[in-house]
Amino acid sequence: MKYTQLGRTGLEVSRLVLGTMNFGPQTNEADSHAIMDAALEAGVNFFDTANVYGWGENKGRTEEILGTWFAKGGERRDKVVLATKVYGNMAAEGDAWPNHHKLSALNIRRAVDASLKRLQTDHIDLYQFHHIDRATPVEEIWQAIDVLIQQGKILYAGSSNFAGWKIAQTNETAKRLGSYGLVSEQCLYNLAERRAEMEVIPAAQEYGLGVIPWSPLHGGLLGGVIRKEREGGAARSTSGRSGDALANTTVRAQIQAYEDLLEKHGLEPGEVGLAWLLTRPGVTGPISGPRTREQLDSAVRAVDLELSDEVLAALDEIFPGPGPSPEAFAW
Repeated sequence: MKYTQLGRTGLEVSRLVLGTMNFGPQTNEADSHAIMDAALEAGVNFFDTANVYGWGENKGRTEEILGTWFAKGGERRDKVVLATKVYGNMAAEGDAWPNHHKLSALNIRRAVDASLKRLQTDHIDLYQFHHIDRATPVEEIWQAIDVLIQQGKILYAGSSNFAGWKIAQTNETAKRLGSYGLVSEQCLYNLAERRAEMEVIPAAQEYGLGVIPWSPLHGGLLGGVIRKEREGGAARSTSGRSGDALANTTVRAQIQAYEDLLEKHGLEPGEVGLAWLLTRPGVTGPISGPRTREQLDSAVRAVDLELSDEVLAALDEIFPGPGPSPEAFAW
């Protein structure tokens, strides 16, 4: 496994991030534990989750699965850089109540204690804002975060799904207050969705944030979806975002060109999608959310995959980026 520092921090993290969103909803506890053991054995030390994972009536279930894994001992917790998120409403469906979501100081205080209990740990290494909160002043958010840092409940704060200007506003406010500020941004970024290159990633680089791409295979679209159709896996491979996208003939032609290119070079689409992100400026590591051990093994192989200049150039032709701001939308 290869490692890098998370943004401007001294924290060393693996270039592959283990995403746990499927733990609970699609992968049972025993299999989830086995995947985490395998990830740790492969050198993956950066685990990402969120308080709402588990979804529906099972919100928090994913954090609980991590907690029972940590409780097994064997230095599991000490070896892991643990990241979770706050924002979503944790109340039962149809039973929403004020101050049980978003980023008020009250909800942050409640949410972190609840996450710590589910995770069976005394601290969270990276506490991320899952979404922007348009109603809560940034000053209030930093006041709450600084209290948690002083209490030893969290070490660093990060953002997710923030616009470039919001990263700037949040960190300029932190600077004015004497807070350390955001150290990471978790954003939607992959070959098929490169809008983050316009402003989000440049802002992250300017302020010393590590970029953690989520959905690196764009919901399976970049994982060999057309090949899987031919092999009889259409029921799984073309569901959700993949199925919706492939209904567009232009997108389907683009994905076909992608798969044809990689077949020519003897490369696996899913591994290339991850490996490409590792070549991008500012990227700490993509989040891979395996449902099975085989998917984890494939993601780990991507870390050592070196893409030739020829392949990289061809990928840019198939999936051209928007270019920098403002040139992407002006002169």
